[in-house]
Amino acid sequence: MTQPILRMQNVSKVFGGVKALSGVTVDVFPGDVLGIIGPNGSGKTTIVNNITGFIKPTSGKIFFKDKDITGMAPHKIADMGVTRTFQVMRPYYSLPAYKNLVIPLFSPRAKRTGGWRGGGRLGDRATVAVDILEEIGFERDSNIPFKPTSSLPTGYLKRLELARCLSLKPEVIICDEVFSGLSMSEIASMVPLIERLHMEGITIVMIEHRLRELFQVANRVMVMNFGQKLIEGTSDEVMADAKVKEAYFGSEKIEEVMTYA
Repeated sequence: MTQPILRMQNVSKVFGGVKALSGVTVDVFPGDVLGIIGPNGSGKTTIVNNITGFIKPTSGKIFFKDKDITGMAPHKIADMGVTRTFQVMRPYYSLPAYKNLVIPLFSPRAKRTGGWRGGGRLGDRATVAVDILEEIGFERDSNIPFKPTSSLPTGYLKRLELARCLSLKPEVIICDEVFSGLSMSEIASMVPLIERLHMEGITIVMIEHRLRELFQVANRVMVMNFGQKLIEGTSDEVMADAKVKEAYFGSEKIEEVMTYA
């Protein structure tokens, strides 16, 4: 049986007496696209922050490829191959877009994995940075990669978040609401990108409110509510569960949620 590449084991997190996570256990297997859904405040982003080292669990353990990474520094976890996007984007706004990738291309992981090519000159990394941006949707032969990041609209900033992950040649990418703030046409172009990354062998965890689009790409879905895992299964299994209908969707009809979520 395939061993999980990423595992949360009975993880709890308490903030000032408020239990943000309560005994959450989940296995992420190589090649998974795991969707994590739930109401605002249900603990979704807290899961991401615990996995990636931005906060430390109050109790429980987190493993990556059977190595205990609980409470490890974020840069060390990223160096192992677990990267993330941020719901509120965190680029270097004062730099051109491509230079947001040149910086991680100097990292130890990029050097080990061949995330850049050439003889170590900045120009070589700059070329790789532009190539990565073009691969994730920046128009080829345009000046957009060279524009100040502060001038880019949300759609490009979301793609830049993914590009920074890809510059490290990750094994796992955790996407925190990558569809949030995008137009329908931007979302429609983002879905094939996620599918392509999955086909290239990257394991993906997605925190998402856009259920229709999430269910196009996720092979499993976990539902959170009040810091606890309600259910885990296929999208059909999740949508049919009475606890999900009551806790996540309230009195709304499932069809309405799927249409407007």
